[in-house]
Amino acid sequence: MLDTATAQSLLAENFAPWVQALDITVERIDAEGAALGIPVTDDIARVGGIVCGQALATLADTSMVFAAAGHLGVFTPVATTNLETRFLTAARGTRVLCEAQVIRAGRALLFAEARLSAQPSGKPVAAASATFYNPQPDRG
Repeated sequence: MLDTATAQSLLAENFAPWVQALDITVERIDAEGAALGIPVTDDIARVGGIVCGQALATLADTSMVFAAAGHLGVFTPVATTNLETRFLTAARGTRVLCEAQVIRAGRALLFAEARLSAQPSGKPVAAASATFYNPQPDRG
């Protein structure tokens, strides 16, 4: 089973620098899913302090990758084969929290969903779904 400290190290070791530049914090990871958050900074905010869609989509994708790792019990590099992000309203606040879970896992494909909320209000700002290919299904 992965813990948050191990997951945070895996994030630093396995993800591109531009993903790491979001300053993602792994807040929870377990067999039920994962929760990751990012601070709202000037680097990801547009006019009016609205978080850009690219940052939200990246957070959702990364959170679902960690939900897959939590589900599998081990970090396995998976490939995103499909990602759909639905932007519900402008994301404003001090942080964005993304809670993700695997909704179905087959031998080589995992299906996941994510919900993003602005903090501290808890207001839903986006939802996402993705399909991941696990090239090493025997590891998980």
